[in-house]
Amino acid sequence: MSTTSRTRSKVRLSRALGIPLTPKAQRHLEKRPYAPGQHGRTRRKTDSDFAVRLREKQRLRAQYGIREAQIRRVFEEARKAPGLTGESLVELLEMRLDALVLRAGFARSTAQARQLVVHRHIMVNGQIVDRPSFRVKPGQMIHVKPRSEEMDPFQVAAAGAHQDVLPPVPGYLDVSIETLQATLLRRPKREEVPVTCEVQLVVEYYAAR
Repeated sequence: MSTTSRTRSKVRLSRALGIPLTPKAQRHLEKRPYAPGQHGRTRRKTDSDFAVRLREKQRLRAQYGIREAQIRRVFEEARKAPGLTGESLVELLEMRLDALVLRAGFARSTAQARQLVVHRHIMVNGQIVDRPSFRVKPGQMIHVKPRSEEMDPFQVAAAGAHQDVLPPVPGYLDVSIETLQATLLRRPKREEVPVTCEVQLVVEYYAAR
């Protein structure tokens, strides 16, 4: 799929889910805040409970850019953890390496963050990690590989160019954007995580499966 096609796909998905998945999608949503297609402007019939839960699960998946099998695995882990399952689910997803690379401002979108990790530009405590799903532990430092720091995408990031399109850095991250370093201080709390999702509906979706 070409870059243009991927961009169109993200914009379309953003409009369908009602959330911006990329900065470009944010601009499109501001201009056309309704679903795509010829019936996008018309009022939809009341959705069934299943449809509402399904859409909320899709929204969470899309914001992290993960496959169904991946979110199911994390849900099962969250279900066994103490506390509220929905909150644990988001907190565990937020500790993914690609999610934290995005929150730190090293990337402009989830897709770019994943690409940086896969292409072996990101290190955790001095070791290259090329798995976007790698779970960062509190106290670990995420940083750009020294040989990659002079590359244009990282120079742009180090100048703080992504801050205008990203949420403020959350309290569970300590970021030095100039040196392209970030430390996960502690486990995220659901209310701090900048994702749009009614997590209880996601729990109900999986509980009914």
